[in-house]
Amino acid sequence: MTAPSHSSDRAPVFLFGALRSGTTVFRLMLNAHDKIGNPGEMDFLFDYLDRDPNHATGWRYRVADLENSRIFRATGLTITPGCEGLDLLESFLDQLQERQPGKLLSINLHRNIGRVADVLPRARIIHMLRDPRDVARSSIGMGWAGTLYHGVEHWIGTERDWDATAPRFPADQVLTLTYEDLFRDIDTTLRRVCDFLGVPFTEAMLSYHENTTYSPPDVSLVEQWRRKSTPRELALVEGRVQAMMLARGYQPTGPGAAPGVVERLALTLQNKRHVWGVGISRFGARIFLMEKLARKLGLRGLHQRLRAQMNEMSVEYLK
Repeated sequence: MTAPSHSSDRAPVFLFGALRSGTTVFRLMLNAHDKIGNPGEMDFLFDYLDRDPNHATGWRYRVADLENSRIFRATGLTITPGCEGLDLLESFLDQLQERQPGKLLSINLHRNIGRVADVLPRARIIHMLRDPRDVARSSIGMGWAGTLYHGVEHWIGTERDWDATAPRFPADQVLTLTYEDLFRDIDTTLRRVCDFLGVPFTEAMLSYHENTTYSPPDVSLVEQWRRKSTPRELALVEGRVQAMMLARGYQPTGPGAAPGVVERLALTLQNKRHVWGVGISRFGARIFLMEKLARKLGLRGLHQRLRAQMNEMSVEYLK
């Protein structure tokens, strides 16, 4: 393995967006290009990296926690002996690049964009956006939420992180890409992406579905919230995110609304009932309930083992 360079000199490409925003299908399009390699979601690169003035690089990984990460273990990356700080991040990036010889390395992230700005200020960022109403709807389908009102929460978190961090990146290092543009005009949008990345466009990117479980581009996937949501559901979710929607070019259907005390309680119960129902159906009552109990009681070892089991069982649902 080549010796790592200083982190701040690296300029990888990160695809940053909320879960259910289309980051996975876009990754497949990138991977279909013979000059681009994207190994997938690598949030662990920054999840376990903390500032530490006592380390020579100013940062240090929580290595024990990193080693317990299912996604980290699945990548087959190795922890270079003696590396714990940004030298370890450089090692990971080098290992990933070595698997993609001659290709531009891109990596998917859903969080920690602020840490990227801290340690890799020259990184290029493709900011992936999707209408929050569709993100919330998709989150219900994944079993992560039971109402649109609750399903939009992780979109809010990701986009707040983006708003706080985006000004730190020079404009020429950032490309904002919307799910809606991608599916309404895939050819034009992918050509714009290729121009940003400095690689020629190739028709192979349009055939990403041929060797995956994903379907061909389908414009009917855009704005599903219009067909599948009630006016009250939309009013409530828009009440939470209207300003953020408008700033991103998404038009609300009305002025938005906030739930009262009784409605908020009903939404909370509906949300929990759905999430627990999906969890019990997917993992079985014993594993699902034991995981929650172990977390509440602070039984870290047991909780990690149960969480690992559940993560493995979740793979088939992650399309």
